[in-house]
Amino acid sequence: MGKGSRVSTLLVITNLPDRPSAERLADALVARRLAACVNILSPCRSVYRWKGEVQRDEEHPVLVKTTAERYAELEAEIRSLHPYELPEIIAVPIERGLPGYLAWVAAETSSAP
Repeated sequence: MGKGSRVSTLLVITNLPDRPSAERLADALVARRLAACVNILSPCRSVYRWKGEVQRDEEHPVLVKTTAERYAELEAEIRSLHPYELPEIIAVPIERGLPGYLAWVAAETSSAP
């Protein structure tokens, strides 16, 4: 990363139906260097409408730290491993952060270790 260059860091959010599927996803994303870090949060109650019916499910939110450069591959990997027909996958740009941490995210998601 040259002086003045800036890697666009993203926080990607998805939800999994259980802890084992969240852990499998996290392991795969980090192993493939698509994510520098994945946080698996405590279960929460999700209320949403799906195919005309209101659903109330327990889900495990997952927070993924990656870069914009790796997003397309990350999204494809989440879709391939996710048990839902239509998983929530949203990316939020990280506007600011500890420079050293953001550099670490960029280094850990580099396609060449």
